[in-house]
Amino acid sequence: MINIKKAYYYFFYKIYKSIEYTSTLVGGNFLTDFKTGLVILTLELWFLGSFLNYYSIIYDIKLNITAKSPILLITLFLICILNYFSFIHTDIWKKYNNEFDNLPIFKNKKGSFIVWSIVIFIILNFFISAYLLQRYVLKM
Repeated sequence: MINIKKAYYYFFYKIYKSIEYTSTLVGGNFLTDFKTGLVILTLELWFLGSFLNYYSIIYDIKLNITAKSPILLITLFLICILNYFSFIHTDIWKKYNNEFDNLPIFKNKKGSFIVWSIVIFIILNFFISAYLLQRYVLKM
């Protein structure tokens, strides 16, 4: 369980450092932790959306999920609560960020590759599943 938690904080750390770097370049270095939380929330929702899309494709059904659907609102609420208590409510992520800053360069580069591979996989997977859903199930 500790390794999963640490991996989650490392994922946050890499996204945080990326947003911090790009925000500094364009002069918008504020609310970096909020922006990072928003990115992670989006990735989590796209990951969940991919599962729902593949479920629809496999069982050849159309799920009627709207913005007011209880399943969507409850899931969104639970994910927001998880992120809030993991990152915003406590400053434990700052301790982890300091720990991750002290990792050897090779380990940090390897971690960056893994994190960005996961991010790219989630994004591509979501849009591919949405395309397949539109093509095969929604034509009914």
